[in-house]
Amino acid sequence: MSAPESFLKKRATLNEIRAKRAVRVANAKKHKKVIRAEIFKRAEKYVKEYRNKSKDEIRLRRQAKNQGNFYVPDEPKVAFVTRIRGINRVAPKTKKILQLLRLRQIHNGVFVKLNKATQNMLTLVEPYITYGYPSLKSVRELVYKRGYGKVNKQRIPITDNSVISKTLGKYNILCVEDLIHELYTVGPHFKEANAFLWPFKLSSPLGGYKLKRRHFAEGGDAGNRHDHINAFVARMI
Repeated sequence: MSAPESFLKKRATLNEIRAKRAVRVANAKKHKKVIRAEIFKRAEKYVKEYRNKSKDEIRLRRQAKNQGNFYVPDEPKVAFVTRIRGINRVAPKTKKILQLLRLRQIHNGVFVKLNKATQNMLTLVEPYITYGYPSLKSVRELVYKRGYGKVNKQRIPITDNSVISKTLGKYNILCVEDLIHELYTVGPHFKEANAFLWPFKLSSPLGGYKLKRRHFAEGGDAGNRHDHINAFVARMI
């Protein structure tokens, strides 16, 4: 006895769906393999670039010393800014600047591209923040340990490169190392990469603060702490 026509049609449809699914899975695997190879290649290129930059800086420093001169490094392009004071008795203008910097809560941290406008903004809100120039290690640790992305206005943990590639793929930023490179070197798509990152929610610094209301240069915590921001960030991660 032959099977009913409706059953045969259903079986044919299911077989077609399975075949299409198998092709789709195979294509996805192939694409993932290509992307993974590209990511490894880029990571190696970035390591080489950072190493060469470090070697060049050491060479120039030694060269200047041998000639009896002083080596003046390039002006920093990016700062890491952390809010260290709360909302009590904050002037409206200061509050607005802190909102523009996306520092709405105490211990929030953001990367800021340095130019005349942002320098002026940081100066105006110095009593409420501390900032400095992050090292590659600090940028990497912040992104890997405390990094969250903004996907469809939601705070999503960066647990996979696909979280980054879906949002920033159109800017040729495919993985975490691409994101770190863009932030650290202030690349052409720094604005988009920084906007993708949700403001970092850091812990209170290990060992506490000294004096929040006094400038760092006077033995306090507020204001510009240059390279010392790296040790401060390490205590907050």
